[in-house]
Amino acid sequence: MTLVLLIAISMMWFPFGCLHLGVGEGKTVGAVTGVVGVITVVGGLMQATPMFGSDAFGAALLVVFGILYLQLSYCILAGIEDLRSFGLTCLMLAIICGIYGYIWSTGGGVKPDGTPMIAKAPYLVFMMVDFVVLLVCVCGLTFGKIPGKLVGAILVILTFVGLLVPAFDLLAWGKLPF
Repeated sequence: MTLVLLIAISMMWFPFGCLHLGVGEGKTVGAVTGVVGVITVVGGLMQATPMFGSDAFGAALLVVFGILYLQLSYCILAGIEDLRSFGLTCLMLAIICGIYGYIWSTGGGVKPDGTPMIAKAPYLVFMMVDFVVLLVCVCGLTFGKIPGKLVGAILVILTFVGLLVPAFDLLAWGKLPF
């Protein structure tokens, strides 16, 4: 489920990044952001069910990203001009991504059999660090401290590095790049 969602999320990140680079139109980006937000929340909730492996750890991250996308969609479509509340949501998500990165780097706690609760995953740590940088930059953008073109460039780059590369590597080769 996660791989499908990463590819779906790329359908929002790329045009949103391009919008910040001066290419595109806000209402269609807002609409696709809303669709991706709904799909991400629903997909995240599904991932937490036994049918999809009861992965509450991964599901929680998907759901909070989906909530962020729904908030962004509303801001764009409603023409909200003061985006600082959205920026603060990004800051909270950056903290959550930092926690996920730490857990993926350490494996979290230890099961009774001595194995880590969460498998260590260097590429997922790399992705979380990238997402923390992106989210802090978006927060800075909403407070007028970071230029939109920088955020746009980061979004376009991370569409590939943080979404499509891991999704297609896992789909086609069954493993992350590192």
